[in-house]
Amino acid sequence: MQFVDVKNGVAFRKIFGNENRRSILISFLNAIMRLEGLERITEILVLNPFQLPILPNYKASILDLKAKDGHGKTYIIEMQVANLMAMDKRLLYYTSKEYSQQLVTGEEYSELNPVIFIGIFDFLFTQGEEYLSHHAICNVKTGERIIKDMDFYFLELPKFDKTETELETVTDKWIFFIKEAKNLEVVPENMEDEGLKAAYADANRGTWTLAEWDAYIDAGVRVQDARGMVAYAEERTEIMTSRKIAVNLKALGVPFKDIAAATGLSEAEIAGL
Repeated sequence: MQFVDVKNGVAFRKIFGNENRRSILISFLNAIMRLEGLERITEILVLNPFQLPILPNYKASILDLKAKDGHGKTYIIEMQVANLMAMDKRLLYYTSKEYSQQLVTGEEYSELNPVIFIGIFDFLFTQGEEYLSHHAICNVKTGERIIKDMDFYFLELPKFDKTETELETVTDKWIFFIKEAKNLEVVPENMEDEGLKAAYADANRGTWTLAEWDAYIDAGVRVQDARGMVAYAEERTEIMTSRKIAVNLKALGVPFKDIAAATGLSEAEIAGL
């Protein structure tokens, strides 16, 4: 058995945006937010369900999914494989926009419902050690929450290092699925949760149509291209920074061999600056 990479945009949207298997998204949200009892989500509406791209080479997914539960709460689930510039401002803008657009002219503020952002990041985002963190607006000193309509959950995959035998909670099993499904050949044992079992079924390469598989491959290529562009930009930025430092040190009369040791540039490069 071969499973797809859940972090791929097409796979992510196909699995979690499946209107015919809403139990998948319900189980995932309950697990990530650790909802229990009456707080658990029991019904969900996918606001932007999965569809294959209409045009060839069209970007099939921004890696985000929106849903609304039976109480009117909106959920934004976003999968990001690379950190973006001003990521913190971007997600705050994105969530705030979703919150404010609930009202039309003349409606009361009391009509606004909570918006919850869930970010699945394939990179380090916070300084803490926990792989799943919950962030909210609160009194910095006391922790009191007066403003309750926005919550942010960050799942940082690089921080999750549990093996299959160490999985105890449904939350950990979901995270393991997202991070490791592509490396598995069989469904792990003790996957009793119905939503999780359905997710593994949808991630099974054998259940995919040819059109879905082609879109999946295309999305993977685009991700690699984007990562390559980011790596190239970072390399060029590093080189330009080193050159600027070298120019300044050279102007101060610092010996070339010392400049080379400090910047990584060769003495020949420094002489030519």
